[in-house]
Amino acid sequence: MEPGILARGPWAADQVATRWREDRYEPAPDLAEQADAAIAALHDRGSPSHDGWAARLAGFEAGAEGLTVELQPLRWALRLVGSDALGSLSVLCAVRAADGRWLAGRRAAWVASWAGRWALGAGGAVEVGEDPVRALARELEEEWSVVPERLTVEALVCLPNRMTMLIGQAWLAEGAEVARDPEHDAHAWWPEDPLAWPGEAHEELRRMAVLLDGRSREAPAGGEASGRGGRR
Repeated sequence: MEPGILARGPWAADQVATRWREDRYEPAPDLAEQADAAIAALHDRGSPSHDGWAARLAGFEAGAEGLTVELQPLRWALRLVGSDALGSLSVLCAVRAADGRWLAGRRAAWVASWAGRWALGAGGAVEVGEDPVRALARELEEEWSVVPERLTVEALVCLPNRMTMLIGQAWLAEGAEVARDPEHDAHAWWPEDPLAWPGEAHEELRRMAVLLDGRSREAPAGGEASGRGGRR
């Protein structure tokens, strides 16, 4: 699985299907030891993060009619190991106000990823047996105590470290209010135009917003690209 955009939507929630494999992904012994060490390091800095089982992207199929992902259980802590996350799957739900502004939150110092940095919307791991589209809405409600008026799935991507992400976009109703969870120590509503964002907005966030913007107000019409992901 090569880094980059694996498939692009937008897709409606009912255009995304999930198949779960029963076999668990078994890493090499040295990777398991590195995962143990990564969890211990988080505990040493006061993080309540704990290991468990989460989703790995084992394969996918994308086309005009929708997206199908094949998922496999693997240890959550393997996503913390070195330069290869082994296809560990996370979801990222960009959040938009009714007027187009973007919800951004600064990650608390104790979290496992992006500690002390600003991030868009809500995100996290997909639990074993979970529908990743439902995970988008779950993370949004857990992190910001809000339910979207509309939710679309925008893209499936693979990062340089082979972490994979299902990216969604949620639009809130007029007047909706958010309440941040302990994983964030500050939040803000950034302007609709990513070029007008403040200096704390990392360049990768701007690039993602540009990718999402322009199609976000249109009705889902099926994927713009098609392909079949290889199994690893």
